[in-house]
Amino acid sequence: MADTRQRLIDGAIETIRRHGITGTSARTIAATAGVNQALVFYHFGSVHELLEAACLAATEARVAPFAARLDEVADLRGLLDLGRRLHAEERSLGNVMVLAQMLAGAQADPELAKATSAALGLWIRPIERVLDRLLADSPVADLVDTAGLSRAVCAGFIGLELFEGVDPAGAHAALDALERLAALVDVVQELGPVARRALHAKLRKSAT
Repeated sequence: MADTRQRLIDGAIETIRRHGITGTSARTIAATAGVNQALVFYHFGSVHELLEAACLAATEARVAPFAARLDEVADLRGLLDLGRRLHAEERSLGNVMVLAQMLAGAQADPELAKATSAALGLWIRPIERVLDRLLADSPVADLVDTAGLSRAVCAGFIGLELFEGVDPAGAHAALDALERLAALVDVVQELGPVARRALHAKLRKSAT
């Protein structure tokens, strides 16, 4: 029973990779998993419930090692380097495309939206924690909404996956631009106390 359930979860993810969300159905999932179509409904009740379980299971498996690597990140450039490596890994495995397909389907399907939002939350939370840690002593700490920034980071990397498919050079340039921005933040971190206070005051004034 547990083996069949896992085969269906793996089959659902592989079906999305091969056929996209519009080509994913009980029939195509069962064919990919090599099981009877009726088992989709026996184990999960509906295709939506299977997709939700598959999306969460696949995301949890990828987030766990990533979260451990985040603990070793010492600065924003290190975070971006890790992001680059993760982007390459996830692209080669087809995982970001699966999430992008789920997002596309979620635009017109509230149940898919719920499942996809839960999966995105698994990525967002560890990124938010590391941003809180890295920016804690920064002059911009009380001006940055790390909750919003972590969501922007996740959205950006999903977008880069799609962008890279049509413009690889442009996607590479976008990552380079982020790296320069991270370097600028590092320079700010190294300012002396007087300069940091002046910069903080200036930033607070411009934000009002």
